[in-house]
Amino acid sequence: MSQSWSASRRALLGGIAALPALGLSRPLFGAAAAEVAASADAKAALNVMEFEALARAALADKPAHFGYIATGADDDRTVAINHDAFAHYEIRSRRFVDVSHVDMSVQVFGTRWPTPVYLSAVSSQRAFHPEGEAATARAAASRSAQLMLSNVASTAQADVIKARGAPIWQQLYATNDWKVTEALVKRAEQLGCPAIALTVDNMPGRNNETLLRAMKADTRVCTTCHANNSHDPLHKAPAYAGLDVSRVTELSPTDMSWAFLDKLRRLVKVKLIVKGIVTGEDAALACEHGVDGIVVSNHGGRDEETLRATIDCLPEVVAAVKGRVPVFIDGGVRRGTDVFKALALGATGVGIGRPQVWGLAAFGQAGVESVLDIYARELKQIMRQAGTPDIRAIDASRVVRKAYA
Repeated sequence: MSQSWSASRRALLGGIAALPALGLSRPLFGAAAAEVAASADAKAALNVMEFEALARAALADKPAHFGYIATGADDDRTVAINHDAFAHYEIRSRRFVDVSHVDMSVQVFGTRWPTPVYLSAVSSQRAFHPEGEAATARAAASRSAQLMLSNVASTAQADVIKARGAPIWQQLYATNDWKVTEALVKRAEQLGCPAIALTVDNMPGRNNETLLRAMKADTRVCTTCHANNSHDPLHKAPAYAGLDVSRVTELSPTDMSWAFLDKLRRLVKVKLIVKGIVTGEDAALACEHGVDGIVVSNHGGRDEETLRATIDCLPEVVAAVKGRVPVFIDGGVRRGTDVFKALALGATGVGIGRPQVWGLAAFGQAGVESVLDIYARELKQIMRQAGTPDIRAIDASRVVRKAYA
């Protein structure tokens, strides 16, 4: 065991023992995480939640960075509700089904995924680990997982694609300067990205109290991730390198309308996905305006305190889409059973955000790989228990919403 890892392990153990309070209401599995840290092995984690405490400890000297990934809006209730709502759905298991072989693969836009779980866009990953998105991409490569790269990633797109060894999806924050938006799209397409995912649930102005609280506890002057000690992705994110961003004042323009989507549809030559749809009305309209896919997402509860979980939004979106395009979902997915429930309610793929960063912060590439392995293991287990030998067998008959008195 290297001296550097021994020091890191001691820091993790010490950090877990004295995890600072950031106003989070969710359990952090501290004792279990301490056992994982002591083992120095990401594979020792029993579930993905254990990695949250490990990440917090690994970032103990960077409280603002942990606060950034942990924060929700206002009271963080939508963050918690995103996950808690999965417990409102119960799985209906069938017996006398041959599950000696379980096939978890799905076809998405003509590409086979070994499981329905993909890595959703998470920005600025070098804030959590020095290798950032490159480590995440290598983990995705080792597990053949689809990767959606954030528009404000801290690693250049070409380097991430090289590390992944396969095409990635590019998440897009449209700007109020069309020329910049156009350049971002063309750059992604030239790099071979087969899909552009426009984010529409991140309007300017959000009340991230957990992040603000963490920033008060962080006295560093950080120029590695920030310009002028402020969050300024336009001047730090590699995606904007070489572009004239002098006229950009909004990453998600407040005047974005369906006309804007039409204009973007004419520009984008590859698959166009809209990320952030949570109602049937918008899902139907998105299909009418020519999108190729929809992600049911509320940005992990980071931007708006609606108290609507994405799993509760999924059924109406699927009903409105009527099979015209694939529907994906992210937000609060912490178990293989959560993946199963999302599939039963009509999702084609299930994205994970925070868990991949927890694994990255704690163990780098190995942590992300372990997180993906846990989802795969748990999904396979519940598919066997429920009597579903392949993904096609997971349909609406397999879940029921819990009845409350």
